[in-house]
Amino acid sequence: MWRKARAFARRIEVRYRPVDPRTRAALDARWAALPATARTPAQTLGRHAVGCEGTHGVFPKCNLTCSPCYHSADANKVRVDGKHTLVEIEAQLKFLASRRGPRAHAQLIGGEVSLLAPDDHAAALQIMRDYGREPMSFTHGDFDYEYLQAVVLDADGNARFGRVSFAAHFDKLMRGRSGIPRPRTEAELTPYRRRFAEMFTRLKSEHGIASYLAHNMTVTPDNIDEVADVVGDVVGMGGYSMVSFQPAAFVGDERRWHGDYREIDIDTVWEQIERGMEQPISYEAIQFGDPRCNRTALGFMVGEKWHSFLDTTLAVESSTRDEFFTHLGGVNFGGSGPLTLVLKLFRVLVGHPHGVVVAVRWAASVLRRCGGPRTLLLALLRKEVRPMTFVVHRFMDAENVAPAWQLMQDGQVSSDPVLRETQDRLAACTYSMAHPETGELVPACVQHSVLDPGENQELRRLLPLTVSHSPGCCG
Repeated sequence: MWRKARAFARRIEVRYRPVDPRTRAALDARWAALPATARTPAQTLGRHAVGCEGTHGVFPKCNLTCSPCYHSADANKVRVDGKHTLVEIEAQLKFLASRRGPRAHAQLIGGEVSLLAPDDHAAALQIMRDYGREPMSFTHGDFDYEYLQAVVLDADGNARFGRVSFAAHFDKLMRGRSGIPRPRTEAELTPYRRRFAEMFTRLKSEHGIASYLAHNMTVTPDNIDEVADVVGDVVGMGGYSMVSFQPAAFVGDERRWHGDYREIDIDTVWEQIERGMEQPISYEAIQFGDPRCNRTALGFMVGEKWHSFLDTTLAVESSTRDEFFTHLGGVNFGGSGPLTLVLKLFRVLVGHPHGVVVAVRWAASVLRRCGGPRTLLLALLRKEVRPMTFVVHRFMDAENVAPAWQLMQDGQVSSDPVLRETQDRLAACTYSMAHPETGELVPACVQHSVLDPGENQELRRLLPLTVSHSPGCCG
């Protein structure tokens, strides 16, 4: 009896421990693997998060044509097969959970997710949730409200999920979109961006299902001068909570490379974001991985003005960040129920009661930056306060990733400055993909630059576009 009681008490203690032991082990391993240059006070990897995850080889096919496209030439020669998708996602997510702990954000990504049958799409999201992941479906956004309903509602019309996340990719480099197959300007896509967001507003109104929407856009010399207007338009729509840009790289299908993508770097894109917002957008407070790969500004809108959650030029907010990483790093905020989260935070405060003072001082500082209590209260009453994150992801050229990765596999550090930079960026990558068949976690740039071509060739044989059937009894 006492043994059972002790075992029960142990389970309760672990359940309400601020940081799950599996998460702590994964964080420690992630921090240890980071290059010394990435271990900065702003770094989240290994201190609060293990990084993002993504699926691969689960549905490579897409029905739009993009220039550039990070998929290999064989991707569109692979049939979309729901059974294959679900089997692969199950294997990949099981492996991710075993290596990276019970909680992470994961992208349901491949070719175009809406080519999956709605029930398969929903089943894929459920598998990811079953493994403690917060899934986000990556799409070109060219599907209708009926498809969205079929994904989130079951056969009886009941909600399968209380909340869904989608990242929609819109830019004029994409060909084949319904209603506008060859856009000439980014502005021509504004109604389509708005229509996509409005579907989820309708979903909330009709079915009570909340959503988180991200807007993605590839940037090349052909559309860099239009980024500022896109930022202003998308932020002004109100439906998106993230605006993300990806400067193009020489990776994927070589037939779709056009121009010199190296002209566009993170700083160039960030200048356009600030132009679109008509204000500086600070990003130094929080870092995900290598700053040459990722730049992220976490914040919120109050009316038409953006504010950062942390301004580390202010001592009180800089110390708040440090206190957070020290005492709350690794706490599962998004995946814990209200009571569980309260008990976890209570345990933190028992050991660190000064945390209440830290939180109050931070809140007071943020309130002052927002214009004071009256300004914020009026904005809240007008429903003009909402989250808004700006992101730039800069991918790497395949010609550098392949040799750098091979050297890393061989345990060698390159003496070539370009390859050494590539190795450091790969080691600090915030976006991992699982290969349970080899026991490896690989950076996304390695997946697309090195592994995708061979993987899609194999999938082309496994899942050909045309399926031949043997004649039946009547020939």
